[in-house]
Amino acid sequence: MFDVTLFGSVFVTLFVIMDPPGITPIFIALTGGRAAKVQRRMAWQAVLVAFGVIAVFALCGQQILDYLHVSVPALRISGGLLLLLIALDLLTGKADEPSQTKDVNVALVPLGMPLLAGPGAIVTVILAVQHANGTGQELSVWAAIVAMHIVLWLTMRYSLAIIRLIKDGGVVLVTRLSGMLLSAIAVQQVANGVMGFVHGGS
Repeated sequence: MFDVTLFGSVFVTLFVIMDPPGITPIFIALTGGRAAKVQRRMAWQAVLVAFGVIAVFALCGQQILDYLHVSVPALRISGGLLLLLIALDLLTGKADEPSQTKDVNVALVPLGMPLLAGPGAIVTVILAVQHANGTGQELSVWAAIVAMHIVLWLTMRYSLAIIRLIKDGGVVLVTRLSGMLLSAIAVQQVANGVMGFVHGGS
């Protein structure tokens, strides 16, 4: 049975990590000067690349962990620390914003990866898929992943209109709020990992 709570949890976590409002000015900076048709094409290309990377890790996450002999608590702690670094960047506004490069398809790199399909998102989907019990919960996780990428596509597709609507100040505000939420999620993830080690989880 479809788990609405799990869907909401995974979607919100990915939303905070992948930060559609925060990616909007970066997308505009990277694709500026190109025709609207090209910008629209680059929007869906970036989303497809991000989804492909996320899907691979969601499907093969356990095999990757087994091959590297990495325990789930260790992954939780490392993932929490990575999320905390991202949260600090969001809160302080020190996130790197790559400059425009017209000779490179920026929809692939750096937009698709690592800006969208970054370490935080990868860790999140690996853990979510691994802890999904039954077909219903697995479907909920995948639905959240797909829904998040649809939101990302819509955000970049209509980025110019969004910027005109919320202005630069609105983007900054949402980004700071996302940083606060993400820092709380990061601390909780580290705490869960520590408890996993204490209880002998692997």
